[in-house]
Amino acid sequence: MIVQERENEFLMIKQHDHAQISGQMVLEWKKNFLLRSKLREEADWAIAQHDRAWIPLDEHPKWNDEKNRPYTFIDYPIKEKIEAYQRGIKEVAERSLYAGMLCSMHYMSFFSEDSDDPAILQFIGEEKKRQEDLFKAMKMDVPKDIYHLHFKRLQFCDDLSLYVCMQEPGIPKEQEVPWFKDGFRQTFDFAPDGIMANWVDQTQVSVNSFPFSRPFEVHIPYRSVSKKAIEEKGLEKAYHEAETAQRTVKIISEE
Repeated sequence: MIVQERENEFLMIKQHDHAQISGQMVLEWKKNFLLRSKLREEADWAIAQHDRAWIPLDEHPKWNDEKNRPYTFIDYPIKEKIEAYQRGIKEVAERSLYAGMLCSMHYMSFFSEDSDDPAILQFIGEEKKRQEDLFKAMKMDVPKDIYHLHFKRLQFCDDLSLYVCMQEPGIPKEQEVPWFKDGFRQTFDFAPDGIMANWVDQTQVSVNSFPFSRPFEVHIPYRSVSKKAIEEKGLEKAYHEAETAQRTVKIISEE
């Protein structure tokens, strides 16, 4: 769950809804930056499905007593989160081996091999083995440059979607989530110095080194869950009783 705290409520966005926005973004990717192919179609599908692991978890949001707010995708209990990641990867891989490999790499990138947490080290080891098995089962040689480009596109579209979902619309650059203040971590041939996004106003985000074929809108479903309702009914009941609303953000070129 993506959670923004306001004075009297929490704005909550499902991870899978955020991933669907990532999937919409990648479909706008300039055609001349990457030719369409069956492999690209599978990579694009992986981007839209990369957070399906969260579907069952977000149906039952949990309260973080330590932080006095709902758990988010960042601080969710690690054991349950890893179990969900592996279920989600398996579901994706059952439909597309290549998409499963990309999602496995994506989730594995969240963790360090220097971790002293046995659950994390076990997850990394199991996912490395899964990736080897998926690669063999694909029975095709994917060029490394294409694979890395698909993986970077997944992570960029994930980050750009998080950029529009995690923050209050129109937020000044200096108040942005630290992950995004200095631009996105990915570089591309057309953007060797990286890509930067900025809120132009409450409805528009500009992107430099624009990778998309045209300006386009994304629609973000969310629920505003009042703190009073949570106190009276509990988080899960208050969440499910809250109406789903939608905000629209237009992605435009800075240039």
